[in-house]
Formats: sequence, C-alpha cells, structure tokens
Amino acid sequence: MINYSYRFSDYLAPDFSFEKAAMQLFHYQYTKNPVYQKYVNDLGIDQKRIRTTSDIPFLPVEVFKEKTVKTSKETEIIFTSSGTTGFQTSRHYVHDLNLYEQSFMKCFELFYGPVDNYCVLALLPGYLERQGSSLIYMADYFIKQSKYKQSGFYLYEHDDLEKVLKHNEQQNIPTLLLGVTFALLDFAETHQLNLKNTIVMETGGMKGRRKEMIREEVHEILKSGFGVQKIHSEYGMTELLSQAYSQGEGLYSTPPWMKVFVYDFYNPLDTETVGKGGINIIDLANAHSCPFIQTRDIGELFPDGTFQVLGRFDQSDIRGCNLMVI
Repeated sequence: MINYSYRFSDYLAPDFSFEKAAMQLFHYQYTKNPVYQKYVNDLGIDQKRIRTTSDIPFLPVEVFKEKTVKTSKETEIIFTSSGTTGFQTSRHYVHDLNLYEQSFMKCFELFYGPVDNYCVLALLPGYLERQGSSLIYMADYFIKQSKYKQSGFYLYEHDDLEKVLKHNEQQNIPTLLLGVTFALLDFAETHQLNLKNTIVMETGGMKGRRKEMIREEVHEILKSGFGVQKIHSEYGMTELLSQAYSQGEGLYSTPPWMKVFVYDFYNPLDTETVGKGGINIIDLANAHSCPFIQTRDIGELFPDGTFQVLGRFDQSDIRGCNLMVI
C-alpha cells in the first residue's frame, strides 16, 4: 500500500532527502490522484520509468481551473484564485489546513524569525474584497499570532496606515508591511516615509489597477516612498501551499520542502536544474492536491537553488500573485 507520511519535522531534519521524499510522493500521487494519473498516462509516460525528480511530469497550472485536483482524501477548504474578469479561477482543494499553516509559519520563520515578534500590517485590497484567498488566510493567521494589538488589515485607509507605521517607528517596533503591489504603489505616491524598523514586502499583482511595470522600476518607487534600502517579496500562488521569499533584488529562496526547476520554452517536458525557462515547482506540502506544478511564470534558476521571476508567458491568464512582465 502506497502512503505518504512525511511531517514538517522530517523536512527540517539534517538527514532529510528531498529527492527521496519527492519520488515517494510521485508514486503516491500517481496512485491516489486520478487527474494526475490521467495526465501522466496521456503523456504516454510509464510511471515505473520515473527515477529522479527531473523525470517527474509537472501538471500545468491551468488544470486547477478545469478539474478537481486532489487525492482521495477529504477536503477541508477550497482556496480560489483572484482571477481577472472573463477568466476562470483556479480552485485548490486542501485536505488539511494544519498542513498549510505549518508550511507558511515554518517557512516565514526560516527567513525572518517568529512572526509573533512583528507588528503585521496587511495592505491587501482586492484580496480582502472576495472570498477564498489563501493569501488572506495566511495574513490573518500572521496577524492573530502577532503580539502587537495594532496588527491588522487595511483596504484604502492610507492615512491610518501611515499613523501606525510612524508610531511603530517611534517605538522601535519591528513591523512587517505585507502588500499587494498596486496598493503599495498607491500608498507610496501620496505618503513619504523613512522607515528603519519595517520590512516592506510586496506579494506581486497589479490586478488591472495599474499599468504593468518591471520589478526594478516598482522597487525603486517603493524604496523611495517608504525610505527603505530594499523591498522584500513573497512568491506564492493559490495552487501552492508554500512560499518563496526574496529579501531584496528579486532573488528568491525556497524552504527545504519546496524546489524550483525550469523547463524549456519549446519543450515543456524538458526539465533542468539551472538556467532560464518556464518555472516548475515541487511543493511537498501539496501532498494531497498536486505537488508538481508547471507554472506560466518565466524565470532564471541559479546553481544554488535561488531564482528570479522574469515575466510570464504570452497568452497566459493574469493571476493576482506575482505578475511582473518583461
């Protein structure tokens, strides 16, 4: 009987083998996930010939819009993408919310330390105005974990947000300002700050509110408006349960249970471990939906496993997270 029983404590153990865990999860997925099994079979791939992670077929992210992508496990919650008018939204069937909570909490702690040490301010209009956002779920969890009572969500209350940021600055309170890109730009255009104790983190996304801009241009505007030396970034999407983080210059790192590959522009089945191409992701936290995701993001993967997001393929649906065009 094929099972998959890794825990996050296993992922963080010194002897953890990503390759071994991913291969076990591939066989579990092929057996228990009808949509993924059909996809592998339709490609004419013999699952017994999958020997390494580079051999694993990655499910196109668009399938989450068309099919119920899950194993036989029951579903606790369904996260949905923000979508854009005229486009169908993705649906991520999550078996265990605790798995998601462990993933985003341990991931954040790996890069930034315990979240309860921060005053968490979430500037997320658009996401707050709809149901089913995994980003809102994560931000709300962060806010509830924070020991600072001024932590909270903001829609368009820029003056109130400015007051809290200035107060925290005066009191030397470590602060995380997590914001969708267009909202951070709107704020930076009308409020000039000089922050020393605040991490400004953009989650990507113009959502049709502003013209698309390259990352360098966005970050220069934000650095000037907030008076910070660098802009941090979170890379996540509805179809994943884990995140990558950039602590400046758009260079992302992943937690031990998440790995990025690139695929050839003209042959999506050609997976590489370095270079430029489309971004493939293995997210072990997605054990009961699908951990092997072929995104429509374009990136560059470096030998140390870090990566940059360079843009998106033409004709791809616009998603709310991490839309940075070339």
